[in-house]
Amino acid sequence: MGPPPVYMRNLTSRGVFDRTLEPWCEDHPGVKRTSFCSKFHLKSKERSHFCFKDGIRGDVLDLIKGAGIFGHLSDSFLGRKGSLTIVCILNSIFSILTAFSPNYISYFFLRFLTGFSTGGVGLCAFVLATEPVGPTMRGAAGMSTFYFFSTGIAVLSGIANIFPRWRELYIASSIPSLVFLLFVLPFISESPRWYLVRGRIKEAMNIMSTIATSNGNHLPHRVFLTLDEEPSSCNNNMDDKDAVTGSLVDVIRSPVTRTRLVLATIINLLCSVVYYGLSLNVVNLETNLYLNVILNAVAEMPAFMITAILLDKFGRKPLTIGTLWFSGFFCFVGSLMRNKGVWKGMKMVCGILGIFGMAGTYNLLFIYTAELFPTVVRNAALGCATQAAQMGAILAPVVVVLGGSLPFALFAFCGIAAGVFAFFLPETLNQPLYDTLTGMEAGQKVTSATSSV
Repeated sequence: MGPPPVYMRNLTSRGVFDRTLEPWCEDHPGVKRTSFCSKFHLKSKERSHFCFKDGIRGDVLDLIKGAGIFGHLSDSFLGRKGSLTIVCILNSIFSILTAFSPNYISYFFLRFLTGFSTGGVGLCAFVLATEPVGPTMRGAAGMSTFYFFSTGIAVLSGIANIFPRWRELYIASSIPSLVFLLFVLPFISESPRWYLVRGRIKEAMNIMSTIATSNGNHLPHRVFLTLDEEPSSCNNNMDDKDAVTGSLVDVIRSPVTRTRLVLATIINLLCSVVYYGLSLNVVNLETNLYLNVILNAVAEMPAFMITAILLDKFGRKPLTIGTLWFSGFFCFVGSLMRNKGVWKGMKMVCGILGIFGMAGTYNLLFIYTAELFPTVVRNAALGCATQAAQMGAILAPVVVVLGGSLPFALFAFCGIAAGVFAFFLPETLNQPLYDTLTGMEAGQKVTSATSSV
């Protein structure tokens, strides 16, 4: 007989229809695996409408606010490590609480809070990992971080297979944040660049001395860290100074960073539309859902490796343009093929090659964007670009549901257009990471004067 049917009144503002539903997931007939939609009885058109519509609302609010707010806080008094600590704590708490949601409203609210905190995790972790690294190894160090992201997706699919019930899955997926918070984060140092712009010279020097010692070297006697806007003779001691602050308003006011911010947000948005849009097409393979997720994650890893190898040989700008156009080309070829017979398989190959190219671009943009802005506003600017990327992720399903060859054609347009916009960005290969807006503007003047000679 199975469990008794459950009566449910729709929780929207209309409240005009009731449903009697079986509390098992309709996506897996005969298999008792509960999902969110089956538990709260969102079915067929209602399920698609509410999950899609409310999901868009939640993504817009939590990702835009989360990445922006924590990006600003990590540039200000909290710092990179402090912000990362807070988002990991919030992420774990809200994820566990979501598992005990008694109704749809509480579930939606807790998922909003989880997404809000998640918006700052990758941002703070990436900047904290790459800021202490010098120009020659910064690209390789930055690209290596994304292997862990893809590995996490693959591990998540395995966890979901072990814990098919959604409440158990939320609890199990919150454990990695707790492990990182308790056993990894305490042994990570704050960014010395953040200490420097905050005027905390002693802490910055201590970290640099520790880094030098761990590499079998030592700092020369009477060598001190200075901001790029200061002459080296101005800082001949380790006395703390006033903090140098900045915000997105300062980024917009500066003609150098204003143009970079506009271009970075447009490129990130277009790239994200293609990246997430092509990833959604994986469901059309009609194979095991968990296997599809694993293969999708593993397929991106060669793109990370090749991009990391070529990053310091060709530079950020040529590689960004090349990978964008590579993806756009195969999306265009895919748009010309019918979804029948042998062409169906060829179209799938074009989609995989499109994902391959865009995966390299998507992660390369993190490094490129971080290098385009000084330390004092780096996380805020990167957070703004991340918000644009998440907007692209929200638009991707809208493009996919158009059906036919139109999604591939739009993906091709986005990839090629993003490559054109990238032409107007400067190259950052082997360039210093500037600390302040004043130092960056002065450095750009020197670069322009040198190139014009």
